[in-house]
Amino acid sequence: MNSDSDLQIAGDILEVPHLLQAPREHPATVAEFVGLARAVAADRSQWAHLVEYDAASRWYHRLRTGPGYEVWLLSWVPGQGSGTHDHGRSSGVLTVLEGELTERTERGTRALRAGAQRVFAPGYVHEVVNDALEPAVSLHVYYPGLTEMPMHTAQTCAARPVTA
Repeated sequence: MNSDSDLQIAGDILEVPHLLQAPREHPATVAEFVGLARAVAADRSQWAHLVEYDAASRWYHRLRTGPGYEVWLLSWVPGQGSGTHDHGRSSGVLTVLEGELTERTERGTRALRAGAQRVFAPGYVHEVVNDALEPAVSLHVYYPGLTEMPMHTAQTCAARPVTA
């Protein structure tokens, strides 16, 4: 007979350490970094009051740091862009919080609307631009923390659309 009552645990279950893995205080996997970005994005109280818009240059604010990672908040008024760049040895998660951004890569162009996320590996070359008529806000998680952002020629990124 198979039923839940057939399962018996001998001894104190709290003494079995592999069954008691505490949740990590800080993310350590790509999925956990994506989850961190989603959690911060969903909690507007963590970031909305900090956002500023600067017509002269992209505005940015380091929102959080942890062991080996940083979380940045950026605003983009219409026409502002990052220039074609990579993130050195850092991987990252880009999440659009408000508005719409355009990402250009050698594979083409992609519109990123609020809620969209892009995960990228070290050396990933792209350009992010606000081609829309309204301001945009984005969240960026870098691991390890961003120490360099090498710029590339614009020829690296084509203007053809990406098909999903």
